[in-house]
Amino acid sequence: MAKSKPVVSMETYGIHSTWDAESKHLPKIQTFTTDIPAEIDIEFGFTVNIKKARGEKIRYCIYHPGILDDNGDELDPFDGELHVRTNDWDFYLGDTIWAPISDKIGDWRMTLELNGKVVAEKTFNVYERNEGEFWKRRGF
Repeated sequence: MAKSKPVVSMETYGIHSTWDAESKHLPKIQTFTTDIPAEIDIEFGFTVNIKKARGEKIRYCIYHPGILDDNGDELDPFDGELHVRTNDWDFYLGDTIWAPISDKIGDWRMTLELNGKVVAEKTFNVYERNEGEFWKRRGF
């Protein structure tokens, strides 16, 4: 009998609640968007649901827009591999903004691969707020 194909669906994308690595719960969606204001500690990314892939290996990657390390060298994309834990598994791929904000502005591309094929991908535009937008958000 042939093995059934994995099914991957993107459940959320955009701004999420703060991610806690110690918790079993994934961050909750706050706003569906690909436009992310550059604010310290804002959490953004996407969640996917993966079915029929228990034991398979996924590879994730976050391509940053030229973020520099302490030596002034550009950081490599953040990537890694994990095994799908169950036959109905939820996974969050995301990041947050930290100081200084200036090198975080731009496109952040996040990808998820399963068996060497990209199964989920989203590009987030991190932008610097202008003063008018700040006051508009507060009702003025």
